[in-house]
Amino acid sequence: MRFRTTVELGGKTATGLPVPAEVVEGLGAGRRPAVHVGIGSHTYRSTITPRGGVFMIPLSAENRAAAGVSAGDEVEVSVELDDQPREVVVPEELAAALAADDDARAAFERLSYSHQLQHVLAVDGAKAPETRQRRVAKAVEMLRTGQR
Repeated sequence: MRFRTTVELGGKTATGLPVPAEVVEGLGAGRRPAVHVGIGSHTYRSTITPRGGVFMIPLSAENRAAAGVSAGDEVEVSVELDDQPREVVVPEELAAALAADDDARAAFERLSYSHQLQHVLAVDGAKAPETRQRRVAKAVEMLRTGQR
C-alpha cells in the first residue's frame, strides 16, 4: 500500500510517519502490524503503532539519513505486511558476553526485536575495539540490572 505523509518531529530529535487509518485497516493485521517500510529506494522493517489517536511508523536518524529525508518533508511511503520472524544477528563479542552471563542472556532473549536491535546497533556502531568492549559491558550490565 502507498500513501503520502509528512515526516513529523516529536520532541527534539525523534521523527515518525503518520499513517492513515484506512491504510492500517487495509493491511488487515490489527492495530500494530509489523511492516516493511519503503521511502524512495530505502526500505526497513518496523511496526505501525497507535500514538495519541494517530497511527505512526517510527523513523530513526539512521533511516532518515538513508532515505535522505528530514522532519517536515513530504514523502511517498510504501508499506507491506512483514510476516517473517524478527531475529537480530548478535555480534560475536556480545554473544560471548551473553553466553557467559545467564541472567543477561535471559533478559536479552525476553526483549522485543527492537530493543535487542538497539543493543546490537550500539555494539556494531563502534569502530574502535575498546569502544565495542565498553558497549558490550554496558549492555550486559543494563540487562543484568533489568534495564532495556
